[in-house]
Amino acid sequence: MEESFTLSNGIQIPKLGLGTWRIGDSAVVPIVREAITLGYRHIDTAQAYGNERGVGEGLRASGIARDEIFVTTKLAAESKSFADARDRIDASLRALGVDHIDLMLIHSPQPWSEFRDGGDYDAGNLEAWRALEEAHAAGKLQAIGVSNFERADLENLFANGSVRPMVNQVLAHVGNTPFDLIDYCRNEDLLMEAYSPVAHGAAMKNDRLASMAGKYDVDVAQLCIRYCLQLGLLPLPKTTHQDHMRSNTDLDFVISDKDMTALKNATTDMDYGEANAFPVFGKKRRPAAATER
Repeated sequence: MEESFTLSNGIQIPKLGLGTWRIGDSAVVPIVREAITLGYRHIDTAQAYGNERGVGEGLRASGIARDEIFVTTKLAAESKSFADARDRIDASLRALGVDHIDLMLIHSPQPWSEFRDGGDYDAGNLEAWRALEEAHAAGKLQAIGVSNFERADLENLFANGSVRPMVNQVLAHVGNTPFDLIDYCRNEDLLMEAYSPVAHGAAMKNDRLASMAGKYDVDVAQLCIRYCLQLGLLPLPKTTHQDHMRSNTDLDFVISDKDMTALKNATTDMDYGEANAFPVFGKKRRPAAATER
């Protein structure tokens, strides 16, 4: 809980964060407050989640100084013009009630209704990125990055942007780990964040993971979160339960090399249930899982 990664611009980011997707604006207030009370210092939200206001209220209700908490939010996926992105950045600052955001990401290289459909949004992503760069230069954003970007999307920003992305937040969990992208980002000095490290809860139903977790006297969620950390990823588990918030931070164990190899090679087909449809993403279903190795 007290450890951090260092981004390419020197900013420190706590190694574990709390995700807030699918938590309502009012419901998220006590959850954020409780998480901070338990020791969380990294809260992740997004414009698409519709709960930035509540996250901000929860931060203030915690009584912890603003500069002790790392806040991430994400620019709406459909925002692909400079003017719109600039307005939305300011709207997030107002909704959160803060004078700066620690990290802001472009939520997706395509609007959700066209996610991974092959549309060319290179120019739009550069427009949105230019707005993030401007806000970063003005001190409104301490760090900037992307989410769900693949190699070609990143290369567009590397070649044409003025500031290199510092973070790429992607879906990553046992049975769906994008190793090639992780290696590429590491070589480019991007920190990789893992959202849904417990596969939207689907991992909890897996008997093989339960058996391995038992060897370490931990639960499946702890095993999955530790797996991400040992890969050098920053996991963002989401929960609304106080006990789970607490246990998700109890990670003082090390997965053996043998077991890490087994987890890396897992071919578990996770059923995301209701999360498959992603109402946040225009009811478009997720693409197929990443190739294993």
